[in-house]
Order: sequence, then structure tokens, then C-alpha cells
Amino acid sequence: MTIQPPSTKQASTKQASTKQDILQHLLKQGQCTVQELAERLQVSPQAVRRHLKDLEAGGLIVHQAVQAGMGRPNYTYVLSSEGRDRFPDRYDDFAVSLLDTLVETVGADQMGSILRKQWERKAMEYRDRIGSGSLKERVAKLVELRRTEGYMAECHPIDASGTIVEQGDRFILTEYNCAISHIAESFPSVCGHELEMFAAALDCTVERTHWLVNGEHRCGYLIQPK
Repeated sequence: MTIQPPSTKQASTKQASTKQDILQHLLKQGQCTVQELAERLQVSPQAVRRHLKDLEAGGLIVHQAVQAGMGRPNYTYVLSSEGRDRFPDRYDDFAVSLLDTLVETVGADQMGSILRKQWERKAMEYRDRIGSGSLKERVAKLVELRRTEGYMAECHPIDASGTIVEQGDRFILTEYNCAISHIAESFPSVCGHELEMFAAALDCTVERTHWLVNGEHRCGYLIQPK
């Protein structure tokens, strides 16, 4: 058996970590150029290009040419569907199959009532775990709960123009993946129930700003006091 020298193992681990960082950054930003990734990850553009070449060869990303003026086109990189699947973003197909069977068995109207009841129960569970406190504290606890459920979630206070600020009573909750994406694709009404669930759990007003189901690279929610 051949044993790799420690330096080789360390280099391999670092390369794998950088590739994962690239995938995570593309998940959050939607698309990036080589230079943007190099600046964000603090590695050389040459190193970024090598990692991107490997990731594209593995089917995890794809590139798009963007023509800017008369010069050579710039290239932006985005996650492929396989790349997005690298993140914990979906339950088993069994769940979708089960819901399809329920629709056939009890009908669409009854199915809607069942889904609403499920989200009402989830809202109560969230509310109990979030507890009382300021809206900022409640939102922070919600983000923690969503992360434990497999969402890449984050939240920031914003001002009236939508700019991120240090303090405020309006927040943007962003989720870059969806743990129920298969279900949402087949039953988009669950996303409406999810919106109601957030509002009930936080006791505030929640509006959707971005939606993965519409082809955007994230789901976004504007949270503010009633």
C-alpha cells in the first residue's frame, strides 16, 4: 500500500476545500466570473481556473459567455443541476410520490387542507422553539432552525431602500437551497403555506422577494413588524 506524504494529503484537502468554497459561493451568488471568485476566495485567478476546469469536467458547473463591448467575451460560471444537488436540498422522491397518491385518493381540495394543517403544526413548533424576544432575536433563532433542517440560510437587517445595515427592524431572510424543492416543484402551493408559517411563527409580516421555483437562484423573504 502506498502512503501519501503529509504534504500531498494537505494539498489535496486544500484543493477539495477550495472547490467546495467555489460551489458554495456560486450557490449564494448565482453566477460569478473568475476574477470575482479569486477576490472572494483570496486565491490566484490561475488557481481558480484550474478548479473551475475540474468542476466543469465533473458536471457540477457550466460556463456562459457574456459579450462586453468589442473585446473578448467574459465568462461567468453557474451551478449545474448536479452541482446544486451536492447541497442538502431535497427529501426523497418518496415524499412527492406519496403526495401524488394522496391527491388521487382524497382529491385536490382535501389535499390542500392536509398541507395547510401540516404547515400550521410546523408554525406552532417553530413558535415554541423561537420563544419571545426582539424581532431580531426571533429571526436569528429561525435562521438557526432552518440551518439544522438543511437550508443554507442567512438574514440581514436592511433599510427602506433594501440596503444591508448594522441595525434595523426590517430583515431579509435568504435561503440559497430548498429542502423540499422536489415537493415545491410538484406542489407550489406549499411555498404559500411556508410564507404563512414564517409569519405565524415570528408574529410579523412576511413577503416573498425571490423564489427558486421561478428560476431564481435563491428564496428571499422580507420580514418586518406588523
